[in-house]
Amino acid sequence: MYTILKKYINSRTQIKDEEVELICSFFKPLKTKRNEILVRYDEICQQYYFVNKGCIRLFTINKEGIETSRFFAFEGGFGTALPSFIDQQPTYEYLQTIEKSELLVISRADFYHLVATIPQFAMIYREILELGFITAQKRIYGFQGFDALEKVKWIIENQPHFLLRVSNKMAASYLGISPSTLSRIKSKL
Repeated sequence: MYTILKKYINSRTQIKDEEVELICSFFKPLKTKRNEILVRYDEICQQYYFVNKGCIRLFTINKEGIETSRFFAFEGGFGTALPSFIDQQPTYEYLQTIEKSELLVISRADFYHLVATIPQFAMIYREILELGFITAQKRIYGFQGFDALEKVKWIIENQPHFLLRVSNKMAASYLGISPSTLSRIKSKL
């Protein structure tokens, strides 16, 4: 259950096996159903998730009931409602599994304990934050001048597995285009 997490940690830092084992001891396995909500709108997020198998997504729902996907984490990735996790204020989004998933979950208290006591874990956390920021910036600024075709090409280039794993509706909401436009573009590629 911890093989992927151990590989993730070891691929990002020089760390002793005992420290990797200690880190893993704070993560608890969680098996979920498809479309299970992990964090609800207006809740305060208390957990960080590592995806062993499956996928989680972060999304919002506007006043008209339209969902907008903001983030996806697949196997070997971390995900949470980060602003709420950090500042302990109610979240304005939902965190959901979109497939039957096997996750490793760590509490906020344990997560920050590891950040404070294991420098390599703190470095991994900083890397997660930095890479997340860079990806978000590329997506935001890259999409500002892109037409629908360019957005789809961007996602294929930057996240090649994305369109194979995520429904057209979710992918379209992430890209900021309609599902029918996405279908039409995919059929031409």
